[in-house]
Amino acid sequence: METLAWILVLIPVGLLLYSYVGYPLILKLVGLFRPAPRTWSDPPEWPLITLTIPCYNEERSIGATIESLLALPYPADRRQILIISDASTDRTDEIVRSFADRGVELLRLPVRGGKTAAENAAAALIRGEIVVNTDATIRIESGALMKLARVFQDPSIGVASGRDISVGSVEAGANRGESGYVGYEMWVRGLETRVGTIVGASGCFFASRRELHDELFPEALSRDFASCLIAREHGYRSVSVDEARCLVPRAASLQAEYRRKVRTMARGLDTLFFKRRVMNPLRYGGFSLMLISHKLGRWLFQLTLPLAGIGLVLLAAQGHAWAAVLLAAAVIAAGLGVVAMRWPAGKPMPAIMAISAFALWSNLAGLVAWLKLAQGERNPVWEPTRRPAPTG
Repeated sequence: METLAWILVLIPVGLLLYSYVGYPLILKLVGLFRPAPRTWSDPPEWPLITLTIPCYNEERSIGATIESLLALPYPADRRQILIISDASTDRTDEIVRSFADRGVELLRLPVRGGKTAAENAAAALIRGEIVVNTDATIRIESGALMKLARVFQDPSIGVASGRDISVGSVEAGANRGESGYVGYEMWVRGLETRVGTIVGASGCFFASRRELHDELFPEALSRDFASCLIAREHGYRSVSVDEARCLVPRAASLQAEYRRKVRTMARGLDTLFFKRRVMNPLRYGGFSLMLISHKLGRWLFQLTLPLAGIGLVLLAAQGHAWAAVLLAAAVIAAGLGVVAMRWPAGKPMPAIMAISAFALWSNLAGLVAWLKLAQGERNPVWEPTRRPAPTG
């Protein structure tokens, strides 16, 4: 029985240590023997780009978002801004039409189909050779668009992902753990870029060659994650451009962040299963191993995490005091996470509670996502996370 208990504990612990510590260390080591990514200057002629922004009922933010896009330093005659309204029922369409004289285009879908369906519908209207995907509540920093576009001078690059900067105020203090995780994720993508390619792009701000974007992708899946997999299938690599930064406001509540994580993880698992052939190292080499390490390994940790709890209970029953201490600590942390879900809005949250809440609800979201995959549940129609205006 004790042997079984140790196995139950070591499976998720091993996945955790490898995915979050071992894998980055391997990337760091391999990267020491790779040349630094090339720094690109301005091209003789800037590529024609199309910025696509799928949205649903974003009357509070869409006007400011369009203004910020128009203000970005990029030649106006080399830029197309296309807003896709997913059958919005508020003033979103009216606001977008008010920018028509400044070259902003609106594609209104008569029936809600979800973010990926909106991106698919936009394919026929895209004029750019580079397609930049972003969200209605994101702010792209000045110069970031040019920095993202420059790297496509390298013919081997099919996808370029920007760097997310998680921002928030006191009202979003319950999600401070998210900021640390986003920073870690961007660091790992930087290591992957040094090795040669990333395995997933940022849904908030990424660009791809038009021939990769034009694929009619299943509506229930995640295009940002799949973009790097599609690029690899077509012989391209994908990179993270750290200098191309965008501000991503944290959701104002843990409830909203939890729902977002369930949705994105479930779509991610579905996408990985749909593109599972890319995990074949005999065909796709190191990219497959990176994909398994970065994505599947983390998701398997969340799936197997309950085993650790069972193992600790068994070890504690066998008289191992350390197991009882760890079990008590986990229960306390989970309790703090539950309390955080009801924390008063606008009141600063203690750091230990914010970290506990992030760990609890992120891992629970992963378990729920696996359950949805097992049940075959698909949710292509998304309810966008309502985020406060970016600051900083």
